[in-house]
Parts: sequence; C-alpha cells; structure tokens
Amino acid sequence: MSRIKHLLENRTEYFAVAPDTTVHEAAGYLRDREIRATVVCDPAGQPIGVISQSDISDKVAAENRCPAWVRVREIMSTSLVTITPESTIEDCFHLLDRHGIYHLVVVDPSGRSLGMISAQDILRLVASDEKARADLLQNWAFPTP
Repeated sequence: MSRIKHLLENRTEYFAVAPDTTVHEAAGYLRDREIRATVVCDPAGQPIGVISQSDISDKVAAENRCPAWVRVREIMSTSLVTITPESTIEDCFHLLDRHGIYHLVVVDPSGRSLGMISAQDILRLVASDEKARADLLQNWAFPTP
C-alpha cells in the first residue's frame, strides 16, 4: 500500500508563506513555483492556514480588494486537514472527498509542516504505481527471449 512518504522522497523544497505576507507577494510566490496553494506557517514552522489561488480570486479579486494591502492571514483557510508521511493514499482520497478539498497539509509527528500534497500528486503516484504493476505483469506473462 503506497504511503505519502513516497510522494515526499524526491522533494527538495517545501513551500510555505508567513501570515503577514501580502496577497500580492503570495500570488507571485504561487505563480513562480507553479503551484496552486501553499501552507501558511508561524515562525516555528507550525501550519496555521492554507492560501490558494481560489482564496485570492474569491476573497480579494472578486471583492475588489487591493492585494498589496491585504495580508495572507486575512484570507487564508484555517480549517486544516492534515496527514502524516505514514498516511496511505487511500486515507488521502477519503479526506479529500470528505472535505471537498484538493490539498492536504503534511505534518511530522511534532505537527511541523512538511509541505502539501495535491490531488494531482496523489493521482500521479497512483497512475505510476498502476503502470509499474501492469509492466511487471506484462513482463511475467510475456517474457522477452
């Protein structure tokens, strides 16, 4: 059974912003890293929220607020759904579905943020795992001489 730690193995950088970051800065941060959401952490690295492109669109742009004046803490989502590296892929699918979200915050045993994973990350892992299983079965069933 695949675990979230397999998604984290090749990551060299974890993304996060501070709560006092301006929404303008956060939008640039998301764009530059080509991600749709990131964790908001306190100075100790504890996750306190999540900011996403949809938060920026719905709570700033649609409300005609100035992104240079609004702080991330004012618009971030604070109902965090967390997982650990030992969580299974199935656990993640259930959480995403139950909460109607697309990102999960990964935390270590002390609650410190290890970043986020997205529904896309999970689907990529499942697809590669299934491809590997199919290749293994094909090589067993149809060995090359």
